Amino acid sequence: MSRYPRPVLANVPLHIIQRGNNRNPCFFSRSDYQVYLTMLAESASEHGCGVHAYVLMTNHVHILVSPTKSTSPANMMKGLGERYVQYVNRRYGRSGTLWQGRFRSCLVDNEQYFLVCQRYIELNPVRAKIVSHPIDYEWSSYRTNAHGERGKVITPHLLYISLAGNEMDRQASYRALFQEAIPDSMLEQVRHATNRNTAFGSRRFMDETGVVLARTFDRQHAGRRPA
Repeated sequence: MSRYPRPVLANVPLHIIQRGNNRNPCFFSRSDYQVYLTMLAESASEHGCGVHAYVLMTNHVHILVSPTKSTSPANMMKGLGERYVQYVNRRYGRSGTLWQGRFRSCLVDNEQYFLVCQRYIELNPVRAKIVSHPIDYEWSSYRTNAHGERGKVITPHLLYISLAGNEMDRQASYRALFQEAIPDSMLEQVRHATNRNTAFGSRRFMDETGVVLARTFDRQHAGRRPA
């Protein structure tokens, strides 16, 4: 039986997780994180993905993007993954794979869910008890989104921009979101949707994207099904 394609729609935000093989480390030194971010910015630009948030953990990464085409995230992650593995293997004299198979992802709904997902990503080091506040973790987008730290990776989403009319107020509004914990039920929804490659959002959003994805799948496989 053919399986449904990974749910990706042009201009709909996508939360991506990629883990190290057998949950082994992907980053071994400070320079590795820096190289990965440079490669992420280049690959995102090349393949038409706007990166809104990210966090690089020792053995996995989270990235929130808006793709211009349904094929953009897969092409971005393929190019990024291959380049980074080549870099690691060359630098550390190793061989073989670094990543654990295909990345996992989920579509992300409107502001109620989008900003939750963005916070979910940037709070990852806090949940892992590495730091007590996201500003203390260097390898995430929090310092850019919340304090305006300059970088080449982040493209602000319109929902983030709509928080306020200028950068200073926008960053203050964004920081205020972190004063309230994300409910456990929402955390579980994000995990469930991403691990199962589905959608994180309202029932209407999931139903609507389900219809679109089903139609896309049917068009792609028209005439291939047995009578």
